[in-house]
Amino acid sequence: MSAPARAAGLGGMVGGQMLDLAAEGRFDAYPPKLGEREVKVLQAMKTGALLRFGCLAGAILGKADQSQWKALDRYGSALGEAFQIADDLLDLEGDPATVGKATGKDAAAHKATLVGVLGPVAARRRLESLVAEAQAALSPFGGHADVLKAAARFVATRQA
Repeated sequence: MSAPARAAGLGGMVGGQMLDLAAEGRFDAYPPKLGEREVKVLQAMKTGALLRFGCLAGAILGKADQSQWKALDRYGSALGEAFQIADDLLDLEGDPATVGKATGKDAAAHKATLVGVLGPVAARRRLESLVAEAQAALSPFGGHADVLKAAARFVATRQA
């Protein structure tokens, strides 16, 4: 059984990390070439899971009803994917002094990223779409979600 197949059975962040390492070729002599769907799964299981959990924790603590819960889940999923694309774009194009860390590491490590799969132009379009999706998911909350809408925009436009 291949490393990606084993990782898919693990679930959670550990599985996501294993998929990431497998994509870098850490387990097999010939790392798998991941497509858009596989990269989305990998990233959703890592950083995406952390951001989505934060949104769902808010739903739990706020005693959200089912429609609010679903809205926050959709927001968290879109926000997680948007964050990762923005981070990958910063790694590709960011100024190390502004970003606050070395850039270009993803390509050097052969990281599986949506920017690598889609290219920077299409990745930016996807990022904008995700921000719109995240903001639209919050419509049940009206103006009470303005700060979360601003957070989605910040994720996409941050420089560091």
